[in-house]
Amino acid sequence: MTERGWQTARIDEIPRLGGRRTWIPIRKHFGIRAFGVNAWFGENEGDEIISEHAEETGDEELYFVSTGRATFTVGEEEVDAPAGTLVFVQPQTKRKAVAREAGTTIVTAGATPGEAFEISAWEANAEMWPLYEAGEYEGAAAILRAALEREPDPGVYYNLACIEALRGHTDDAIEALTHVAKEARFRELAASDSDLDSLRDDPRFTSLLETS
Repeated sequence: MTERGWQTARIDEIPRLGGRRTWIPIRKHFGIRAFGVNAWFGENEGDEIISEHAEETGDEELYFVSTGRATFTVGEEEVDAPAGTLVFVQPQTKRKAVAREAGTTIVTAGATPGEAFEISAWEANAEMWPLYEAGEYEGAAAILRAALEREPDPGVYYNLACIEALRGHTDDAIEALTHVAKEARFRELAASDSDLDSLRDDPRFTSLLETS
């Protein structure tokens, strides 16, 4: 919080983080601690802006299309969402959004009713992606380890294993994988993930893939 007690910024002034999607980290920019708020940008028509998911942690989420036009798929229904549209989604309902015009921006806000807000694991993953894609693995690993100190999230452990394998830190990669090896979806990912190729001759890795 600044000394004057308030801040302002245009959404296009906030530094963007690239990756599989372009993330505009509004919460981090302002240092907001009470609720989650971010934005996602689709440069091209057809870009997936909000990936398909349901908020298993109980977050209620509000989406605001600030520029462009999007199509939301909410549950089994499609919603046309031109600029100015608000879409509110309950936690267990699946949702995704695709840009229908180039330059579409969707602002998201959410929190879990009755609970104090905590920075979620996905935010660490989103922050890590640009470093991963630039080959800056040390910085990416540091972000993920800091996130795990807050929340032992399986997806963060898996991504950390990939990063450590790419760094040549075999023991650290194997240790991270031990936290997710009991889940079939991660064993299936690990079986073909090229990020983990440096581990394939290690009997510990083979053993983890056979865990049931």
